[in-house]
Amino acid sequence: MAPLLLGLAIVSTGLYAGFMLVFLTGIMPALGRLTDEQFVAAMRRINEDIPRAVFVTVMLASVAFPVAALVVPVDERTGTGTALLIAGLVCVFLNHLITAAGNIPLNNALAASEALGTADHEVREAFEARWNRLHLTRTLLVTAGFALVVAAAL
Repeated sequence: MAPLLLGLAIVSTGLYAGFMLVFLTGIMPALGRLTDEQFVAAMRRINEDIPRAVFVTVMLASVAFPVAALVVPVDERTGTGTALLIAGLVCVFLNHLITAAGNIPLNNALAASEALGTADHEVREAFEARWNRLHLTRTLLVTAGFALVVAAAL
């Protein structure tokens, strides 16, 4: 059971890290070339569509499977393997913390600005640079978490 859980931890953290990396390196640079009106409208729609079942499942699995792999007893796991798995889990957890404390409030403010009629250039100015900095940090964390979970399995 432990090898299966560790494999699922690798897959889920890898999928989540890949999603974050694609957003960082492809989606946000492409959106960055849009006009203020286009950027704000696109981000609002993305923020409505992303938190659906598949994404939320992968996001939660990136914590659940490493935790499960840690709690299932394994005779052959070394102290180093355990430490690497814990370090990977901490990185993924910190990613989620940044998401909850930083990116989601920015997404919510972006959504609320639509009803308030705030000018798109003001909305973008308050959102884009800060969201991208937070996203870079969380992408680095989850990528490190993925690498550490993989290292724990080796």
